[in-house]
Amino acid sequence: MNNTKETIEDDTMYELSELFKVFADLTRVKLMYALFDGELCVQDIAEKLDMTQSAISHQLRVLKTAKLVKGRRNGKQIYYSLADDHVKTILGQGIEHVTEED
Repeated sequence: MNNTKETIEDDTMYELSELFKVFADLTRVKLMYALFDGELCVQDIAEKLDMTQSAISHQLRVLKTAKLVKGRRNGKQIYYSLADDHVKTILGQGIEHVTEED
């Protein structure tokens, strides 16, 4: 490790590893990508990903717990979006990395 680099606490490293575990699930990555351009309700996400609303709701709970998505209530409907620009950057950089040609 570079000596000029600040030492990162184990707790922070643990949280980072937990974050990447959430990204390790194909369904969750697809769900976050569906939200890349803006907010959607559970029904719209389910249709877009050809999944049940129950399955989408379960994955949204995981993503909300990890602070990767957020919900906004409009009447009886909840619209979900990526939590912030950091999430969009992580997802975008990951896509760029894996699609990059040597």
